[in-house]
Amino acid sequence: MATIKELPACPVETTLMLIGDKWKVLILRDLLPGTKRFGELKKSIGNVSQKVLTSQLRAMEENGLISRKVYAEVPPRVEYSLTELGRSLEPILDSMKVWGEGYQRNSR
Repeated sequence: MATIKELPACPVETTLMLIGDKWKVLILRDLLPGTKRFGELKKSIGNVSQKVLTSQLRAMEENGLISRKVYAEVPPRVEYSLTELGRSLEPILDSMKVWGEGYQRNSR
């Protein structure tokens, strides 16, 4: 997790630093209903490369937004889920959805 010294002074900038990437928001959206495996996330998100998805998941794990659980199986099974901190972003995503729906309705 970023230390206080590393965080921007502006709270909005801090939020954008953590979830301002298109893929991170979609990862959060897709993990809200529950735990998913890497392949499920890649399929549900769509046009993201494996490298980018891996990078985004690692960054979100480092920042405490998601947790990664590895099962000692062959082949290895890895599951991702939201932490309480990640889940606390749900109202923000809900607001983004409502705003987007309104924009879509009014743009036609």
